[in-house]
Amino acid sequence: MTHPQAQVFHRGVAAPLLRPNIDTDAIIPSREISRVSKKGLGESMFAGWRYLSTRVSTQGREPDPNFILNREAYQGTSILLAGDNFGCGSSREHAVWALKDFGIRAILAPSFGGIFFNNCALNGILAIELEEAEIQRLADWVQVDPRANLLQIDLAAQQILWREGEKTGFAIEPARRSLLLEGLDSIAATLRQEDAIAAFEAADRQRRPWVWM
Repeated sequence: MTHPQAQVFHRGVAAPLLRPNIDTDAIIPSREISRVSKKGLGESMFAGWRYLSTRVSTQGREPDPNFILNREAYQGTSILLAGDNFGCGSSREHAVWALKDFGIRAILAPSFGGIFFNNCALNGILAIELEEAEIQRLADWVQVDPRANLLQIDLAAQQILWREGEKTGFAIEPARRSLLLEGLDSIAATLRQEDAIAAFEAADRQRRPWVWM
């Protein structure tokens, strides 16, 4: 079983994609969900915006040069600066899998779709809620020179480091923070309590033996 990669400190290229209400169908259209494996889903991320045609030929698809992630300055993007209600819509976990497979490690937005937000933590993506004005400030700075003006995210300290040592703090629930810092998903977190679970079951067998027959 593979678990999310532990995330303590990350430094990377950030791409502003500040449209509000980017839903899971935009992140990965339903027509793109044909794989059994999570691997390779990054090719389908934002497929409706990244490519000039939805049809796949033997040569692949032609990238749309106007889409931000196709521009040279944003190659290797690992952080998204997003608009309000990012990841709304359906509950498809493929949206998070596609982002992760593409290389996205963190998403900053004023708010997120609830199910998407939970899926991020369980798959090793840090979803940070910040005020819209603060995200705009970060976007304005990044866009001056995306490959030089990298964002640095310190999860342990709960800070984003950017212009000349300027820091932006962020809040995160302790349980979500722990999952990301230790690289755990919900199953791995539960298995850490295996001894306690076994002790409970043994006691319960003594207390209610008819349940276990």
